[in-house]
Amino acid sequence: MKTAIIVPCRLESTRFPRKLLHRVRGKPLLLWVAERIRAEAPELPLFFAVDDELLAAPLRAAGFEAIPTDAGHQSGTDRIAEANRTVGADFVVNVQADEPLVTGGQLRALAELIRGGAEMATLATPFRRAEDFLNPNQVKVVFSPVNGRALYFSRRPIPYARDLGGVVDDAWVARNRCFKHLGLYAYKADLLRRFASLPAGEYERLEKLEQLRVLENGFAIACGVTEEVSVGVDTPEDAGRFEALLGAS
Repeated sequence: MKTAIIVPCRLESTRFPRKLLHRVRGKPLLLWVAERIRAEAPELPLFFAVDDELLAAPLRAAGFEAIPTDAGHQSGTDRIAEANRTVGADFVVNVQADEPLVTGGQLRALAELIRGGAEMATLATPFRRAEDFLNPNQVKVVFSPVNGRALYFSRRPIPYARDLGGVVDDAWVARNRCFKHLGLYAYKADLLRRFASLPAGEYERLEKLEQLRVLENGFAIACGVTEEVSVGVDTPEDAGRFEALLGAS
């Protein structure tokens, strides 16, 4: 049963136009991600699902495999599903194209989780600061301490500290089950094939979180815990922070 990594790549980005082509130390961000994945998990076949030749060209020039996909896809999952019709993997690990510090430990954890009973898998990491827990741009996940299955994802701080009226500090966050969702996924091929035809969920529409579509349609999402935190690049400022981290390493 073959496991592959497929990275969905979209040329245009609202908050950071053409960020995957943004040069960090003279190299496109997308290539930093590609080289990181290859170095961290060389045992897993790696493919890039792209919506534009401008993304495919630097990947292919560096020896990576780029698969053209429809530019009209509404989500990264739809793009991966199209690419997997070419790849033919039984299990697919999804790495975001703007996550240049993903680790081999994270990738192998997902590859292991998806071989269990759930149709989809993802990762979470404990919150350390109340400021982050209360930030709607940092997605939270609540999952069962019994079987590790995700119960809900939200931009709101969940679980809610009712006795404190929702006013929490770092100590409260650290001693309770407060987890940040990391945007890394793995899928069984059958769920990928079915994803686009699943009806969009009401909670998905409200929260703008596509993983809620999976839960709302009755599929299970296994959730693993990692202490390794990936750093996403969503803005030019994030790209500057990533470059600063390179200088510190």
